[in-house]
Amino acid sequence: MLADGSYLSQFVTGTSNGGLTAHPGGDRWRWEQRMFGGAYDAVPAQHRPVYGGLNSRRKPVGAAPRFGSAHLRLTASTLSRATFCYPDSHLEPTMFGVAERMSLVDLAHADQRDELDDYVEAQVHGAVRLDRDVEALVLDSCYRGTDVESAARRLPCRLEWHPGFRLSVAELRRHPEYRGPRYVELGAAFAVEGYLTPRIIGDAVRTGCYQPQDLKRVWHYLARFGSPTTPSRIPG
Repeated sequence: MLADGSYLSQFVTGTSNGGLTAHPGGDRWRWEQRMFGGAYDAVPAQHRPVYGGLNSRRKPVGAAPRFGSAHLRLTASTLSRATFCYPDSHLEPTMFGVAERMSLVDLAHADQRDELDDYVEAQVHGAVRLDRDVEALVLDSCYRGTDVESAARRLPCRLEWHPGFRLSVAELRRHPEYRGPRYVELGAAFAVEGYLTPRIIGDAVRTGCYQPQDLKRVWHYLARFGSPTTPSRIPG
């Protein structure tokens, strides 16, 4: 993001905390073809929409923490070029809307999905530039004083903090049914002083000793059961 000043889609970066299917004929390509009537079938990757969520519940950690501990809060002006759906596009939804006309928030709030799945998905069409379209990058407080903070302060947008995800091993072990006992024990194995944070999971990723999909499920535990409850944002 520092190099090109924009938030890019998986079609450009090849990375995601969801499924890696953003290529011609892949699931993400097919879902976009279905939702947007083939409008993006032949365009360069950098012109495709980018994805986010409508934070209708005013969560301090953003609309869709299942995808990571940090989020970009966009300016109100981006609403005019955003579309929305519920549920997530990978479920091939039939309910869509735009900012001026939608019933998706009421639909999501009335649904009984897991807390990691109850967001209204947003697709922003056109570039998302950090200097124009982003009010703030909101980071987990565990990254204060780290290289992550140093890099974030070089971006052309404001830096803010949320209170931070933190999950004890004792609480982790209370939910073996959520993603499975093996992921409980995996998280417990690399916890530090009895706790997990996003920074600890990131350190585990960089060791190269664990399967990324396994660590993603440990993250789901932290995001689901270690989320902060305070609604406040902490200025940078």
